[in-house]
Amino acid sequence: MRTGTLLVIAIMALTLTSCVSKKQFDALNLNYNQCITNIGERQREIQDLKTTNAGLTSENNLLRSQNDALKTSLDACLANTGQGSKNITELIGEINASNKYIKQLISTNAKNDSLNLALSNKLKRSLDNIADKDVQVKVLKGVVMISLSDQMLYKTGDYNVLPAAQEVLGKVAQVINDYDTYSVLIEGNTDNVPLNSANLPKDNWDLSALRATSMAKILQTKFGVNPARITAGGRSEYNPKTTNASVSGRAENRRTEIIIMPKLDEFMKLMDIAPVKN
Repeated sequence: MRTGTLLVIAIMALTLTSCVSKKQFDALNLNYNQCITNIGERQREIQDLKTTNAGLTSENNLLRSQNDALKTSLDACLANTGQGSKNITELIGEINASNKYIKQLISTNAKNDSLNLALSNKLKRSLDNIADKDVQVKVLKGVVMISLSDQMLYKTGDYNVLPAAQEVLGKVAQVINDYDTYSVLIEGNTDNVPLNSANLPKDNWDLSALRATSMAKILQTKFGVNPARITAGGRSEYNPKTTNASVSGRAENRRTEIIIMPKLDEFMKLMDIAPVKN
């Protein structure tokens, strides 16, 4: 449009050269040149505006894409927050249930400790007239342990309980029967002096086991301890209390122990109870 106008002006200028003055012609020519210059500047401005518009369009598309991505992330975050709140609630419930379970175990353990202490004191009173070197009673790791020397119980290398020792076993059995919810473990122990015999006991394994079962039979048959509560076994020379390098040490290691403890099956039932959520 503008180019056509310029052409018309040019033709008119040519046509009028014959009828206008030199001064007028120069003015028209100057105006023409200014128009040409202005057209060039406007075209450059238009091109710059097109370039700017293209950049803004691209930037707008990028912002729109980022906005969509942020919206998607926000939606996911809100969804996860809801799930996280649910997980936290479940976790708090599990913690509370575990705390309750721990308190139950502590209460049970405290009760057992009290019972063990009472049982130990009763045994000590019952066995007060027995020499300390022959009988030791103590509470150890949640159980009551009675350690009986072999000198009091057996002849050397033999497993039959001496008649004089049965008085002690009778007093122990009376307490065991009073605490009828407890299990009884009998363990035979020897020193490390080899025992070689063609007959029973053939070695220290045999000797320790036979001494334990011999005592178990007396508790059952003579003093009425329920055999279902009794476990008897031998540990040979492999559970020493002290060194076997001395006579006194070997004498201390030759012992039979009666261990009175809460029933393992009851304890395992307690351990198997899963914490219950509130």
